Amino acid sequence: MKLIYLDNAATTAVDKTVITAMEPYFDNDYGNPSEWHSSGRMAKIAVEESRNKIAKFLGSNPDEIVFTSCATESINLSHKGLVEAVSSDFKPGSKPNVVVTPIEHKAVLETCRHMEEKGEITVTYLPIDKYGLVNPEDIVIAIKPDTILVSVMYVNNEIGTVEPVAKIGDTIRKINKSGREHRIFFHTDATQAIQYLNCRVNFLGIDFLSFTGHKIYAPKGIGVLYVRQSTPLIRQSDGGDQERGLRAGTEDVPYIVGLGRAVEIAKRTRLSVLPKISRLRKRLMKGLLAIPGVKLTGHPVKRAPHIASFTVSGAEGEAMVLLLSDMGIIASSGSACTSARLTASHVLTAIGVSAETSHGSLRFSLGKETTESEIDEVIKKLPKVITKLRDMSPLTKL
Repeated sequence: MKLIYLDNAATTAVDKTVITAMEPYFDNDYGNPSEWHSSGRMAKIAVEESRNKIAKFLGSNPDEIVFTSCATESINLSHKGLVEAVSSDFKPGSKPNVVVTPIEHKAVLETCRHMEEKGEITVTYLPIDKYGLVNPEDIVIAIKPDTILVSVMYVNNEIGTVEPVAKIGDTIRKINKSGREHRIFFHTDATQAIQYLNCRVNFLGIDFLSFTGHKIYAPKGIGVLYVRQSTPLIRQSDGGDQERGLRAGTEDVPYIVGLGRAVEIAKRTRLSVLPKISRLRKRLMKGLLAIPGVKLTGHPVKRAPHIASFTVSGAEGEAMVLLLSDMGIIASSGSACTSARLTASHVLTAIGVSAETSHGSLRFSLGKETTESEIDEVIKKLPKVITKLRDMSPLTKL
């Protein structure tokens, strides 16, 4: 049975050319890039070449790129590191304020919750509409005199909604020019956007951008944090002076090389891959929305090209995922980072979906290898799965 893999928002296969690029740095050019001998210099050159590729892709300077282990680490570094760096600027009795959306990835929400519980910050949650969209005008209302950071993800990983990050960045720039005591810095989690949307940092108007390799056909265990020059930041792991002193620890040379190669491929193939995936995602949405009781989550138009997410009445999400898996179709129910918990999705709850309905969530996320015949197979087989589960349910049938 040929596997139909439609969980690319959770992780992607490592591209074969990425593996080829990585291989020499495991058993041939395996030197430590912090050493001055020839093996170390070869490894250092490879790291800096990848840094240059990623900087060019983002329209940044190479020394604004920090390699980390994943987007979660990048977010912890940006949020905790900024708060630590600016806290001394606040008078006794006051503390920094951070503005976030309630549908951010858990890496943002839990990092902010942790700092708030420790009494280091206050957190303000932006309102969102039923599609998960932020209104940039609400940024103006949410910002306080003590606000130092706004964090809005570019593409929501569960429902695929694309946020107006560039407009928010422009709004923050204007606010910063109004003579505030505390400058506002802007972070976006671009993990689900990096392959498909414009992620050039000046276009977005951001100070921090995070993403991870395993969503773009690089390995798990490598990520990036873009940090705009002159942004105050205290490192969160102490040790050596790697990564401009912002992230101690020997660089993972093979994985950094692999990430550089993956970004290079994404840049080269975007114009051909994007329309294909968009077309297939629309075909999937049209086919599944014809099934009674299936509803789209996220914005119908302002959404990432690769994510199609739904709620299904009368069928439980995990059960659908398991039955589809038995048929050779790989999908997910909610975020891969939270789906092990039998609780309602915080994203669906925030956009007004009831707990009962959210347990019927189902997400398909396409990749560059997805074919039309695979989409048609899903459209053909999912109704059988839904019917089977509804027949087993003690709830009222549709």
